[in-house]
Amino acid sequence: MLHCPRPRHSLRHCPHHGHRGFTLTELMCVLCIIGMLALFAYPSYQSHVHKARRAEARAALMQAMQQQERHFTQHNRYHAYSDASTSGAFRWFSGDTEAGSAYRIAAGGCSGGTLQECVMVSAAPAGNFVDRLCGTLTLNSRGEQTISGLPVAAAPEACR
Repeated sequence: MLHCPRPRHSLRHCPHHGHRGFTLTELMCVLCIIGMLALFAYPSYQSHVHKARRAEARAALMQAMQQQERHFTQHNRYHAYSDASTSGAFRWFSGDTEAGSAYRIAAGGCSGGTLQECVMVSAAPAGNFVDRLCGTLTLNSRGEQTISGLPVAAAPEACR
């Protein structure tokens, strides 16, 4: 530990006197820099979060469609369900747990068809997750995919 002799009349000759911390100006400069970094990083972070959740929804749609095809081979018809009516055999949320899922999965007949002919599985944003760009993703047993009602080719690039 450095020690400066302390004469009674002055501490000016001690090189360590008065340097005990940061000035308010230095602290404000650091906070401004951190704020600017956060300002630019947050939108990029949100974009990556949305991309990961959309991938989770697409995987859940594929899994639900596989379940529907297995059900069709056993019962010669597809099974309609939603988060309120599922019997437990069909998963109605996209993630590992219901609480951590960004999408709710549901299945119903295709427009203009019955459950003996076609099923449409949809993934709609739910809970705290809002996806204004892509909205609801769908997949039917004919292999047709839509994003917010648009064919995949017409949907925004970020949603594909």
